[in-house]
Amino acid sequence: MKDSYIFRYIIVLVIIVSVLLSGAALLLQPYQQDNINNEKKMMILKAAGIHDVNSEDFDNYCEKMIVIDPQGNIIDEATSDFTKCKAFKINLKDELYNKANSKDFQLPIFIIDNGDEKVNVVPLQGAGLWGPIWGYLGLSSDFRTVIGAVFDHKSETPGLGAEITTKKFQKQFSGKVISQNGQFVSINVQKGGIAVLPEDIQKHSVDAISGGTITSHGVNDMIKNVLGSYLPYFNK
Repeated sequence: MKDSYIFRYIIVLVIIVSVLLSGAALLLQPYQQDNINNEKKMMILKAAGIHDVNSEDFDNYCEKMIVIDPQGNIIDEATSDFTKCKAFKINLKDELYNKANSKDFQLPIFIIDNGDEKVNVVPLQGAGLWGPIWGYLGLSSDFRTVIGAVFDHKSETPGLGAEITTKKFQKQFSGKVISQNGQFVSINVQKGGIAVLPEDIQKHSVDAISGGTITSHGVNDMIKNVLGSYLPYFNK
């Protein structure tokens, strides 16, 4: 068998496989996007204190989706059809990058009616030990008290940093307060546990993950940095 024949055979085979993979990727793309959208809707609802529902219920609870500018002004508002809603499509990572480089940026807020109150849900984006971490934080109508929190990660260590996805870690945030005497203090993820802190500071703190120090620091910095970007709107 000639080498030229083998070479041509390999080229043809590579082209056929490439076409098949590209075609499969295009066919699956809408389903992948649907999964991403559904996961996002579920995380927003959980941050608002709504559990045991499906992503299809999102429109029943989402009252409004808004976009704000760096000064806290509302520049876009939608009440239905998340597929056309600017707030739902915003990539927070890109917007925070713009902010870090002194460029204009836009931030989304999802206003969810959980049956008891209107919860302001904001997305979070940060860095863990091995890669990106993200989540959503639900705040009371006065932007002071945490209603719920949900976090996820790309590659944190199982049993350590990956514990940010557990109910045990996330449940701690409910009822915590992000301000003190009118000043923003965020939520401190405390290494060694909040029991060592004064009682008046404990309401602004949660226990860090044992053995997951860097990921805990990542969550701490993520909340502080992102919420800080929303302060102009909160203060209004």
